[in-house]
Order: sequence, then structure tokens, then C-alpha cells
Amino acid sequence: IRYDYMKTHPSEKMHLAVVACGERLEETVTMLRSAIIFSIKPLQFHIFAEDQLHKRFKDVLDDFPYEGKVNYTLYPITFPTESAAEWKKLFKPCASQRLFLPLILKNVDSLLYVDTDILFLRPVDDIWSFLRKFNSSQIAAMAPEHEEPRIGWYNRFARHPFYGVTGINSGVMLMNMTRIRRKYFKNDMTTVRLQWGEILMPLLKKYKLNITWGDQDLLNIMFFHNPESLYVFPCQWNYRPDHCIYGSNCKEAEEEGIFILHGNRGVYHDDKQPTFRAVYEAIKNYSFGGDLVHSLLQPLELELQKTTHTYCGRVYKVFIKQLTKSIKDLDDRRSKGR
Repeated sequence: IRYDYMKTHPSEKMHLAVVACGERLEETVTMLRSAIIFSIKPLQFHIFAEDQLHKRFKDVLDDFPYEGKVNYTLYPITFPTESAAEWKKLFKPCASQRLFLPLILKNVDSLLYVDTDILFLRPVDDIWSFLRKFNSSQIAAMAPEHEEPRIGWYNRFARHPFYGVTGINSGVMLMNMTRIRRKYFKNDMTTVRLQWGEILMPLLKKYKLNITWGDQDLLNIMFFHNPESLYVFPCQWNYRPDHCIYGSNCKEAEEEGIFILHGNRGVYHDDKQPTFRAVYEAIKNYSFGGDLVHSLLQPLELELQKTTHTYCGRVYKVFIKQLTKSIKDLDDRRSKGR
């Protein structure tokens, strides 16, 4: 499949949301940098962060050389007043904020939500173009939690309904928020269909003793009952350590490379998965405007070659296959623009 980034209207603005709490500032900024490097259409960042992080975000972001391509808005972390304490302590601090984005960003039609530990290795435009592929009943897109059921978490351990064979991972979630706000969802609590704002609290009350991964589990329950509403994209759009630590099991990434890297389990910050950490460090340390081949790609490849003692390191070429192409495409666009 060819994911053509020019299918959407060139002047259309892409909306990207992230929720950052605790020690996640540097990770979030590195994710935003990766989005800026390759993207074509203008980006609007919606950054939800604890109050004490706002000034630090502002200082860093105001220093970025945007070239008129990026705007950002900082928001406080907010939950529905009557149940704020319960939502705050679900899974990790602030994580469940993402569930309320359709209700908070009322004027945003479509949104790409990503976790802080995401790195874009190709333009955001390319995943944004999936919105055009939705059929009339689809409201959101996510990737499977696992490709290989033998190591799947949901199919082996979950004590609640989940989507498909292995569940879905919500670290990269593309949403048509207009459709989400309009939809009435089937559920296992009442025969009456409920809207997004009505279904979240009853779901939490019913399943809170059975869920492990917080808001992601609630999304799995929701799409279990409404499977026709989900568009599933391939694993290379949400490539995690599970795709290589037990041997390579994301076929699409082997063929075309990794499009979006998801360093969950804290792998950017320890020595357990040096392949993931090398990509993170390379993007974090890249200076905007520098030559991408000499300042990013070549040093990264040298670092990746040192990781071949690990399962992920053995397939290190999938980590730079798409990155190499993204850099070439960017150079081509720049030369045409001269």
C-alpha cells in the first residue's frame, strides 16, 4: 500500500494532542521535534500538562525554529468535577485525560493523540491521511496491541472484553472527533445507546476492579461492543518493543520500515532496549536545520550497529529504513522549493 501524503488538502492544519505529567517534559519535546522535522502541512499542538510544567514547555517551544509551520496551545489537566479524583488515579497520573479530549476540544474536528514516548519517523501527514480512508461508521483508528497471540496480554490475561484477537494499543490514536461526539455507543450496561460523555463514568464504575491499563482498557471495552467504529492500521504505525524483543513479529515493518516508534516500558531511558534508546537520543540531540544525513542518520546507524547483541538490534535496519526515505523525501521537497 502506498500511503500518499498529498491526498489531503495541502493547506489543511493537522491537530496533534499529547498529555504530559511528572518527568515527561523532555520526552514530550523530543516527540514534538520528530513531528516538526518531517511534516508538510501546518501542525497545531494541543499540550495538556500539569501547571508546573507550563512555563518550561513555553520556554522550550518558543525557542523552536518553526518556520511558520507550528502553533501550540497549553492546557491544564482537567477531569469532570464530580469524578476528578477517580480519573486522576486511573493507571498513571493524567493518562485518562485523553478520554475527555473530544469533550474539551469541542471545535476540533479531527485529532491525532499520541503518548509522550512516540517518535515520528515519517511525516504526520501520512497517518493523518488515514482519516480519508475511514468508512462512514468509523470514528477512530488504532493499531493492534500484539501481532503474535502467544505473547499477547489481553488474550491471555484480560478480565474484561477487548477488541479483536489481541486488543488495541491506544498510544497512537487518530480520531474523527465530530463523529465521536455524535455517536451513540452500544454497551453492556444498558440497552440504551450512550454518547461518549455519558458512557465513560459508568464503564469505569463497572470495570475498575478488572482493568490494568486504565483508559486503554476502557477503549478496548468500548470498541469490543462497537467494532464497526474502529479502523485498524498496521503495526509499523505503532511499533513497540514487543514487536522485536522476542524476535521480529511486525511483518509490515520488516518490509517497509518503522513509521512511528513507541518506546513504552521506559525503554528510551534505560539500557534494556538500546536500539530504541539510540533513536530517541539521535532525535533529541539533532539541531534543527542541521544536515539530516550527517547529523542524524549516519551517527544513528553507527549506534544501532552496536546493539546487534539484542533481538531488536538484530533487525536494526527496520529502525532506519523509513527514516532514510523520509530524509530523502524532505531533501527532494526542499530542492524543488528552491
